[in-house]
Parts: sequence; structure tokens; C-alpha cells
Amino acid sequence: MSTETDLIKLYSARILGLAADIPHLGRLPHPDATVTRRSPLCGSTVTVDVVVKDGALSDLGQDVKACALGQAAAAVAAQAAVGATLAQVETARDQLKAMLKGKGPVPDAPFDGFEVLTPAVDYKNRHASILLSIEAMAEAMRQTETAATQTTQTS
Repeated sequence: MSTETDLIKLYSARILGLAADIPHLGRLPHPDATVTRRSPLCGSTVTVDVVVKDGALSDLGQDVKACALGQAAAAVAAQAAVGATLAQVETARDQLKAMLKGKGPVPDAPFDGFEVLTPAVDYKNRHASILLSIEAMAEAMRQTETAATQTTQTS
């Protein structure tokens, strides 16, 4: 059972600050791909728009309707993702999943800002919300790569 001190750590000023200042908030007018992810447990929803150029994320938009932890995770992901490749985003996603399961360290730079969410490891009911943004980014970037591959094959 969690104590009041645990909850204070979980909702630290740093997490609340990130939640209040999410970069790349808002939708893009002409994205290459859009993905919406929803956590069935809590109802948190994140929609991510991406533009990928030369294999790297060049523009990002997010519509984030999530708890403070999901919002903080969206902020960390957005701060790090622009300029990242699909492989880097997928690695960060996988490392974040492992961290939340208590089976891995904080994700590698530039996604090491997820360290702020280490107190959430003990709150499994929050993991899905924390993962929404990075999972949506990875899925959207994967869609652009798949579309590019199909276009190349049919040309």
C-alpha cells in the first residue's frame, strides 16, 4: 500500500511542471501520419502527428488528454523526439517499458528525461498512460517508414 510520502514523490513539482508545459502541443496541419492511443484503464488519450524527413522526426504535434504522469511523459518524449530516428524512438519506448517494469535503467539520452518517472514504477495502473505518447510516436513514425517503403517499391 502506498503512503502519502510515496504519492508526494510520484506527483513531484518536477512532474507537475512538465505536465503544465508540454512541447509541441497541438495538431499539425499536414502530418505524414497520425496515431491516437488510449489507455483503457484510465481513459487517457494521446493523438500524435508526425512529419518525418530523411529518416528523422522533423515535426511533431500532440493532443494530450491524460493524467499528470501521462502529460509529463508526453513532455519528456516531445522534448527528446524531434531529430530522432525511428530506431531511437523505438529503443526509448522499449527502455521506458523495461524501466517501468523495474527491469531496466532509465532510457538512453536524449530520452533520459524519463528518469523523472521512476517513482511510477510501483504504480502499474499508471504505466499505460505514461507510455501513450512514445508508443504513438513510434507507431506514427513506423507508418511513415512503411508508406515510404511501399512507395519506393511501386515506383
